Amino acid sequence: MIDASGTWSTPNPAGADGLPAIGEAASADLLSYRIPDFRDRAGFAGKHTVVIGSGHSAVTAVLALARMARRDPSTTVTWALRRATAGNTFGGGDADELPARGALGIKAKEHVDAGLVSLLTGFRVERVTRDRERPVLVAEDGRTLTADRVVVLTGFRPDLSFLSELRLELDPTLQAPVRIAAEVDPNVHSCGSVAATGAADLAQPEPGFYLVGAKSYGRAPTFLALTGYEQVRSVAAEIAGDREAARRVELVLPDTGVCGGAGLFDASGASLGGACCAPPVLQIGRAPAPA
Repeated sequence: MIDASGTWSTPNPAGADGLPAIGEAASADLLSYRIPDFRDRAGFAGKHTVVIGSGHSAVTAVLALARMARRDPSTTVTWALRRATAGNTFGGGDADELPARGALGIKAKEHVDAGLVSLLTGFRVERVTRDRERPVLVAEDGRTLTADRVVVLTGFRPDLSFLSELRLELDPTLQAPVRIAAEVDPNVHSCGSVAATGAADLAQPEPGFYLVGAKSYGRAPTFLALTGYEQVRSVAAEIAGDREAARRVELVLPDTGVCGGAGLFDASGASLGGACCAPPVLQIGRAPAPA
């Protein structure tokens, strides 16, 4: 059996360090943890939207909202980053070996520079309250944001609940298979410096069971789809009995671009100098409490 169910159903909270902010669960009806369908302009046009997060999902949401703001100046966008400086938020730019990824960052910076998006750094959400039907975000340093919409795009974690009756061997911190945890640890690796992981690394003590795709990286934010394709190729070869093909590595990852971590990396304002392969620091807290 192959579990390629991903992490889409288990988003990270708005609060810092992997923990929900105070009041976040009670205000969950006012928060969105997915990239919204921006074709529904009525939900955002003429309103103030706060986007929390620094990854590619957050950039995608910011770009869509900035386009609305350009057409309708009554639409306002605030982009809240946990990290202390903008640093590598805009990615590798023209030097990114994944051109589409680099283009996202370039366009986002253009919108920020043009004033279509207000960028806040060091905004670590401590509390979420309500002003009637408007969410209010309070940062650890006391800053407050009142919005019409809040889009929380702070990453995901694996859903292991339906695997409770299977024998698993996972790293207790990253929640990734133990044989690849050291390879995907964002304290050491970024998306371009992670070695390929094959069937032997992904197999679990449960006979014939493999974790692949984003879920195999657990809570590490450094997964690339290219890696997932190689994982599936290797596992499929193993199941088919082609051990040589399963052991073979058929993957070359791009070396440039940015795949940073969170936690202390956010707080430190550390810069990766435009390359993805310097070691970010990830501080991981407990799993979020149930809503």
